[in-house]
Amino acid sequence: MLTEQRHLAILEELRLTGRVLARELAERLQVSEDTIRRDLRELSARGALQRVHGGALPMSPALANLARRSAIAVDEKQALGRHAAALIAEGQLVFVDGGTSTLALVQQLPATLRATVATHSPVIAAALIEHPTVEVLTLGGRLFKHSGVAVGAGVAQAIQSLRADCYFLGVTGVEAGFGLSTGDAEEAQVKALLMASAAETVLMASSDKLGKVSPYRVAPLSALSTLIVTPQADPAQLDALRLPGLDVQISG
Repeated sequence: MLTEQRHLAILEELRLTGRVLARELAERLQVSEDTIRRDLRELSARGALQRVHGGALPMSPALANLARRSAIAVDEKQALGRHAAALIAEGQLVFVDGGTSTLALVQQLPATLRATVATHSPVIAAALIEHPTVEVLTLGGRLFKHSGVAVGAGVAQAIQSLRADCYFLGVTGVEAGFGLSTGDAEEAQVKALLMASAAETVLMASSDKLGKVSPYRVAPLSALSTLIVTPQADPAQLDALRLPGLDVQISG
């Protein structure tokens, strides 16, 4: 079998089952496991999949930059934002991550809500300038332009000086085994610090992120308090994410 034929077979397996197991595919295609591993390395280098131990998982489309992500699953993100906005109680201090889903959240906060939003995203902070009763704390540092968020030691110090009621997390991949992941190491570290400094963590996940992985792990799935998804979520993928103690909510 030619290399390109194997690559197509691998991508088709990912599309149909959501994962590739190197040993099983090698037996089916009657090639060596080393050959399949080499194919996976080549496809990973092209950004077509994410290699994991024993095989591969689909690469999250949410790894694109902020501008490109704004055009992905727009209706889902609006629904997720509406649902999440209703979870913020009067007087709370909440961390809000950067990203398109969290932007939809702050854009739909009630005009009468009195709360404090702490964020390392200039985009999120700017979206709240006109809100009459939400106080905004900006957590500054070096701007990571790809995602529009601050990273580095300054952000870490600012986060650790606060204790939030809730953190509205943004990630690019949610997968049962690998957990919560994103595309940059510094971003992953900041997200982990925000989780550690909040009483609970809420994730809004559009359907394109479920069952996907990105290169850098933020935390295991068990670290979440609440997972908000949309009706478009694949039932099989959603079932794999249901853990004891994790509140899975479906937005309207």
